Amino acid sequence: MTNSSYLFTSESVSEGHPDKVCDRISDMVVDSYLSKDPFSRVACETLTTTNKVVLAGETRGPKIDKEEIVNKVRDCIKNIGYDQTGFSWKTANVETFLHEQSKDIAMGVDSKDNKDEGAGDQGIMFGYACKETEDLMPAPIYFSHKILRLMAHDRKNGNLKGIEPDSKSQVTMLYEKNVPVKVTSVVISTQHSKDLNQDQVRELVTPYIKKSIPQNYLDSLKNDEIYINPTGQFIIGGPDGDTGLTGRKIIVDTYGGAAPHGGGAFSGKDPTKVDRSAAYVSRYLAKNIVSSGASDKCLIQLAYAIGVSKPLSIFVKLADGDEAKVEKIKKIINDNFDLSPRGIREMLNLNKPIYEITSAYGHFGRKPTNKGEFSWEKTDKQDLFKL
Repeated sequence: MTNSSYLFTSESVSEGHPDKVCDRISDMVVDSYLSKDPFSRVACETLTTTNKVVLAGETRGPKIDKEEIVNKVRDCIKNIGYDQTGFSWKTANVETFLHEQSKDIAMGVDSKDNKDEGAGDQGIMFGYACKETEDLMPAPIYFSHKILRLMAHDRKNGNLKGIEPDSKSQVTMLYEKNVPVKVTSVVISTQHSKDLNQDQVRELVTPYIKKSIPQNYLDSLKNDEIYINPTGQFIIGGPDGDTGLTGRKIIVDTYGGAAPHGGGAFSGKDPTKVDRSAAYVSRYLAKNIVSSGASDKCLIQLAYAIGVSKPLSIFVKLADGDEAKVEKIKKIINDNFDLSPRGIREMLNLNKPIYEITSAYGHFGRKPTNKGEFSWEKTDKQDLFKL
């Protein structure tokens, strides 16, 4: 594709999407345990449907009363904005079936006999960074997230009336020589009140395209290339309209399809699970490599085996023309980064209640906070990779 023109599309879904409601609740459970004991183990799955929430999974750590978890579930739903007949924070039936972690799994992960702690499961994890946006993310997913994030912000503060929590966006861009040059279509589908018609919904949400995407990408975008609720009205939404499950939006969570995904979801998992922590450190490495100027793009793959502390392989791919730098980059990684599960957690300070905020609008391309959230987005190691 180096010399070709092509279209590439990525989508995002809002925090009110049924699957994202589940991701939010599952990550709330992770944070609840880590806030009481930073060495807790959690693997929580959530299901939502019409006015019902079901939690299941394994935990190891402090005893947390079921009622406390149920109340926090209601807080999540309330914060998202659901108080509808078919799904309400006040009336939803919340059931929890969390139980103690399997001893067999714990045995493979725990450190013993001076042996370092092993990975919580086998698997492959990817990290990616590129210079398409200021946060070193692929442009289509970055802009798709931003549209919905700004809509949600205004919906919650009362500046976007009549728009409900469940929304989707999709941005298609034309690439020439692997560089995004313009937006060719935008799709926004959003739940709305029964008092709004199609034209009114379009008038309300279309401005968020210009608020989210630089004008130079929009100069040639025509009105008929902007699709707002293309199937018609969208009144029944959220878990009342479609069942939600944790971990079903993994491409939305990462790079919008612009880079591979190992297959494992993030939400609901404590950081001993390399599905989560190794994906974070892969992004951390890739972002620091690109930020250093070593290459305009970087893809990292790490592979792990359950109970084994070190990655079985490290793969690095840079932008075309930078292939000669790969071995130097790999040596820098091997010499300076402990990529064992424990090493990753200590490096990025992951044993904190920092995960609920990650559950919507992407785990990557976000700003690190003073609470430790999105620590993997820092570029504090870029100087190591200046070749």
